[in-house]
Amino acid sequence: MGMGVSSSARRGKRSRRAAMAEINVTPLVDVMLVLLIIFMVTVTLPAVGVPVELPESRAAPVEEQPDQVTISIDRAGTIYIENDPVPAGGLPEALAQLDRGEEPPLIVLRGDRSLDYGRVMQVMGELGRAGFTSISLVTDGSVTPP
Repeated sequence: MGMGVSSSARRGKRSRRAAMAEINVTPLVDVMLVLLIIFMVTVTLPAVGVPVELPESRAAPVEEQPDQVTISIDRAGTIYIENDPVPAGGLPEALAQLDRGEEPPLIVLRGDRSLDYGRVMQVMGELGRAGFTSISLVTDGSVTPP
């Protein structure tokens, strides 16, 4: 009789183990937190690596578009399309090589605050001449009115 009791007790333990199913969510939470941190760090990185000290303005922020092209002019007057410097006098050729698709992309113009107004207008004139009519000027936010 002792054997029959012990064998039935073993069967009961086996059935309890098989029926008990738990999911350990700790690794899932760890992975999600790491992905969240990576996402937060990459989103806050600047889109363009050209160091430009932007002028201040109280203008309303403009929505970013996925097909926009960023053109930067640094303190020395060097023009960059995205992160690539444009050789002197080569802006018309560089603009002609941009992929226009069905309609010209939005041009985002970043100019250093120490630049001469004429230099920025030269670049804007070339953009208009090349057929880019949608141009946004980027500034830093300011809390004091002019």
